[in-house]
Amino acid sequence: MMLSRICRKLYDHTQGRGEIWPLSRTQLKSFHGGQPSLAPRSFFGVEDFLDDDNSRPYTYERGKKSKNPTKHISFKQRTVAFMEPFTLDVFISKRFVSASLTHRVTCKQVAVAGTNSNDIKAVLKSRSDIPACLAIGRILADRAREADVYTASYTPRERDKFEGKIRAVVQSLIDNGIDIKVYLD
Repeated sequence: MMLSRICRKLYDHTQGRGEIWPLSRTQLKSFHGGQPSLAPRSFFGVEDFLDDDNSRPYTYERGKKSKNPTKHISFKQRTVAFMEPFTLDVFISKRFVSASLTHRVTCKQVAVAGTNSNDIKAVLKSRSDIPACLAIGRILADRAREADVYTASYTPRERDKFEGKIRAVVQSLIDNGIDIKVYLD
């Protein structure tokens, strides 16, 4: 019923000429003739977004600085804890060697190995030499795989150099199937 009223109004509007749509022939001719129509401009024209001074979009600020440049945190600094969630910590003293894998976000130790534990202490001749470091890396890799950890990152402390015993622990972890990403600054 509603459709018949609409069709009747359209027919009356075209004054009984038999056309269904109220379009004049001049509108169709100008459209197909390649002439631009006289439609109003869009609300969001290009000139709405341009600045008068330099004809760039007004939302773009070239010299925008952070409010406190000393406390600026980059995207990588904000996301590294989630992209690389596990860190390796190696501690070497004159008497023993210990290493652990820690989850950055929850701060929980996932796997720990050290030469001070009774089961490892009985097997080793010395608790602080290179073979002890290699054994700690192998044991830590086994415990990490049990906890489903296969990648970690390692950043040496400021006083530590990445050589000797620390390198032996990291290399032993890599040889036993744990992918370690080392960040040297």
